[in-house]
Amino acid sequence: EVHLVESGGGSVQAGGSLRLTCVASGMDSSRHCMGWFRQVPGQMREAVAALDKLGRTDYADFVETRFTISKDSAKNTLYLQMDNLKPDDTAAYYCAADSFPWWSFGREPQYWGQGTQVTVSS
Repeated sequence: EVHLVESGGGSVQAGGSLRLTCVASGMDSSRHCMGWFRQVPGQMREAVAALDKLGRTDYADFVETRFTISKDSAKNTLYLQMDNLKPDDTAAYYCAADSFPWWSFGREPQYWGQGTQVTVSS
């Protein structure tokens, strides 16, 4: 059974940084595409960043150059380094994974974590 556990969320001021971590179990992260989503209560969940099996990345336009997604396959861990955070980045952030690059097919990933809250104050 696949489990994804996020950590690293918290409260920061605008302009600050956070690094989110997602530890995967029950799957081989080197053979899966992984990514991050976020959701604000009452709004649609939106994709933030994704990483395919070859290490190619895909970012949402709103990320600009502020976020960096990376993976340590030896640790089965996915990261999201978030710099220059803005109040609009406040959301619950979710880790996700699947065996194919869902974003290229307009699909959603199969596996999801429980989320970690990020709050950015102005």
